[in-house]
Amino acid sequence: MDFDLKKTLEALLLSTAEPITLKDVVKIFARYHQELSDALEDAEEEEGEEATATEVPSLVTQAQISDTLTQLTDEAEVQDKAYRVIEGPNGYQIVTAPQFAEFVRLLRGEPRPMKLSPAALETMSIIAYRQPVTRAEMEAIRGVSVDSALNKLIELEIAHVTGRAELPGRPIQYGTTDKFLEFTGIKELDELPASDVLSNHQIDEWMRRSDEEPEEISDEDVGLSKEPKPDELPLDEKFVEVDWQKENAESDAAPEPDAAPEPDAEPDAEPAPEAGTSPSS
Repeated sequence: MDFDLKKTLEALLLSTAEPITLKDVVKIFARYHQELSDALEDAEEEEGEEATATEVPSLVTQAQISDTLTQLTDEAEVQDKAYRVIEGPNGYQIVTAPQFAEFVRLLRGEPRPMKLSPAALETMSIIAYRQPVTRAEMEAIRGVSVDSALNKLIELEIAHVTGRAELPGRPIQYGTTDKFLEFTGIKELDELPASDVLSNHQIDEWMRRSDEEPEEISDEDVGLSKEPKPDELPLDEKFVEVDWQKENAESDAAPEPDAAPEPDAEPDAEPAPEAGTSPSS
């Protein structure tokens, strides 16, 4: 019988519910060759004839195994099989397709999976990107208490205690578990989407700047045109600076213009004659 690596790997995955690593498969083939060699020697000694068995290549590399598992993964997706081959943090395993999850749950008599609240999701994201992180750092980022959300994550074994920070009081630090990787469907933390907002450097910078006085927001920061200051000249007009004190002093020292001559006064009229006298006298 010819050896079929793809069917062999599929049979191995179907035979166990635990994840299988590439190293595990290599060890299985090594043990197979060792046991086969011992069995052939025993058969030849007893019967004197050469025993027949499945010819398995003596050297099956991890690269060949990885390529074959990738083919199994693609075939399950393309052919829309009832199962999927996934690679988790602990290795490869076969799981049921998502569309059949409800029927499998009812068969096992399990309750509906509990969904995380928005607060728990936010806290989980902070831990994932910031770990190891203390409770105070999480609350500084969220702005509210994280007691309830953090306790829920610990209860679900998504987060756990990783140690204590080298800070006054030695606060407890938290991180994610392998169950977090299974929950998010990734095999390592490096596969998390890049986030500039929650990067360690920018969070440190944000927390440092939060202790400083707020900067003044200018018109240009909000998209408005810059408003000229009183000491800035509008457009290209040029103005001469005037010393008003000097101008006032020169104005006070300047002579006043000559007044216009008054018109000549009319000659005095002759006095009227006194009573009882004649004009001739």
